[in-house]
Parts: sequence; structure tokens; C-alpha cells
Amino acid sequence: MTATPACLLQAPAGPAACRGPGRAEALAAPPAATRGPAAATRGPAEVVGSVHSWDLSTGVDGPGTRFVVFTAGCPLRCVYCHNPDTWQERNGRRMRAADVVARAARFRPFIAAAGGGLTVSGGEPLLQPAFTRAILTGAKEQGLHTALDTSGYLGSRADDELLDATDLVLLDIKSFDPAIARKVTGRGIAPTLAFARRLAARRQPVWVRFVLVPGWTDDPGNVAALARFTASLGNVERVDVLPFHTLGAPKYAALGLNYPCGDVTPPGDEQIGEVRAAFTAAGLQAV
Repeated sequence: MTATPACLLQAPAGPAACRGPGRAEALAAPPAATRGPAAATRGPAEVVGSVHSWDLSTGVDGPGTRFVVFTAGCPLRCVYCHNPDTWQERNGRRMRAADVVARAARFRPFIAAAGGGLTVSGGEPLLQPAFTRAILTGAKEQGLHTALDTSGYLGSRADDELLDATDLVLLDIKSFDPAIARKVTGRGIAPTLAFARRLAARRQPVWVRFVLVPGWTDDPGNVAALARFTASLGNVERVDVLPFHTLGAPKYAALGLNYPCGDVTPPGDEQIGEVRAAFTAAGLQAV
């Protein structure tokens, strides 16, 4: 669904709603023989996927300081997304899961001291479930806390093995109201809610992330309904209310795309406080 990713693996060809890729330091490219779709016979470390960039962040993508890998490709087209350069899987760099984990392992002493771990974000990581599973599994083998940042729209692609390798799910629920969700993302919200219920049945720790966009997601009824649903799950440790910002606007211009939220003013402290209060009133920790 924040800070700007530190290392861009591939410059934009021309998205969690909260960040935008930046600095240009590439992860090691896989040998030519390993590029292309992952074969079913490959071990987890040899699975290949498309990566946009990586970042080191604190307090944004899970607890502590995190190594965050951003996969390329997303099935949603959120109106407020400020990462349009991650929408297409083809715009990423083909990489082995082992190479991603090896890069994260370089920072393990620092990450461990800061109580952090590794987060797989995007884009949408579950567009590439085998690759995401391999990264999470490899990170666990390195002793790192793991987190998956996902919209949940492709939650059915996350098998139990993937979820078993995930210590925390950062679930970006775009809206509770189906009509608002479709207007905001171009897709329905039912798959996300079904995934949320599945995580609850597994007692999987979850942080819900909700992007507050004036005129789009801020309807009080929508917020209250989402708060009630989230509280009913029983496994949500906290809710992050993420205020909309316009940092991604220049990317749309660079890519020749229309920015649907170009005239939206970011929410003020009072509105942010009211939305947090709605979640708090439902018995949730909201930040």
C-alpha cells in the first residue's frame, strides 16, 4: 500500500497507495539460463519473478526496519495509486528469489537489531505467488520476520505454504462498500473480504491499511462499515489510516497518463482523526 523505495531495479518505461520508486541500484540479475517463467521442477530459491525495486523503511511496511521488495504487476488500477510504474509485470526485472533473499541477508544484522524483517510488497505480490512464496520462505530460513503487503484481491492464489511463511499480513482494504471499491480500483471488493475472513480463520496476524482519499473513500458509512467488519475478524492487530498525498502525480505526467486524483486535496488532521476515531470506537487500535 510512505517512504520512497531506495533502489530502482528498472527505470519506468515512459503501484500499497503510499509510496513511489526512487534510487537506482540494481539487484544482481539472474544468469540468462534462469530467466523466464519458473519451472515447476525448480527449487524455491530458483523461482524467477519480476521485481521493480527494493527499499529499506522503518515503521511503514511492518514492525521495525524492513527490507522491502516491490514486485512488478498489479490487477488493480486505484485512482490514487502513486506507483503507476509498477502496474505492468513486464516493466520489472526478472530475478531469482535467491538473489532477492541474498540482498536482504546483507542487512540482517541491522534489521534484526531494529526489530524488523522482510516485506514483499508491490505492485501486487500475489500476482506472482510462487515467486512471493519463495522469497518469504527464503527469508524465514534466514531468520527474518516476514510480512506480505497485499490488496487481497488475489488472495485465493496464496496457498497455505505461502501463508505459513508469512508472519504478518498487511492487508490493504480499499473500501468496504462494493460500489466505492469498484469506483476506486476498477475491481470488486468481495475477494479481499473473503481473504480477510480466511486469514481470521487461520488466526494470522494482520494489519489493515486504509487509504483516506477525500471524495473517494471518506464516506462515513463506508468507514464505519469497514471498522465493524475489521473488528469482527478478531486477528487484526492494528489499522493504519494512510492519508492520501500527491507525491505520485509527476509519474503520471511522465508516463502520459491521466491522474484521476489530480484535483484532490489531502485530508487534514481533523478528518484523519475522525476516521481513526471510527476504528477506535469499534475496539481497534488505529494509527
